[in-house]
Amino acid sequence: MELSNRQQQIIEIVKKHGPITGENIAEKLQLTRATLRPDLSVLTMSGFLDARPRVGYFFTGKTGFELLSEKLKEVKVRDFQSIPIVIKENDSVYDAISKMFLEDVGTLFVVDDQSLLTGVVSRKDLLRASLGNQELTSLPVHIIMTRMPNVTICRKDDYLIGAAKQLINKQIDGLPVVEDTEKGLQVIGRITKTNMTKALVEFTSNDNLQGG
Repeated sequence: MELSNRQQQIIEIVKKHGPITGENIAEKLQLTRATLRPDLSVLTMSGFLDARPRVGYFFTGKTGFELLSEKLKEVKVRDFQSIPIVIKENDSVYDAISKMFLEDVGTLFVVDDQSLLTGVVSRKDLLRASLGNQELTSLPVHIIMTRMPNVTICRKDDYLIGAAKQLINKQIDGLPVVEDTEKGLQVIGRITKTNMTKALVEFTSNDNLQGG
């Protein structure tokens, strides 16, 4: 939400005179209380203002950046995960290179015959294999992949900011979103740097918190 001129005026009044009632704010702007009610509701729900019964409105002291940061901290992985791109562990490195190119991804999640996660293969893994003198069509992916339990994972109910930190700390392109089953971990999604960028763009577009 981008603040209107009137909403910014309300914030300045509350900063200077708070705690202040809605009636007094309306009086200072020479408007009716009913006219201001939607603006006050928006500013309160957005976190710029706080309201207490029989006391009035307070300025929370939070900037737009702080409010955006608070909202991002509440987002879960499930809100932005995308469809996983998987490959069978006995598929060839050539097949993996082809799938990575066609799907335009940086990481493939490797699964067994029961569709359970056994490893991951990255661009770097495939590049190293390609530089060797091996026949890529006969070299299985499981030979070059990073195996479990050395794969960094996340779950759909994890916080998105936590997944972002893992991507940065591990210097990897993507995380498999997994679900626990009796037999092992089933891949149900993926979180990548692209997902993180989309999340940031969506929040700054729909919740363009300015002012404060």
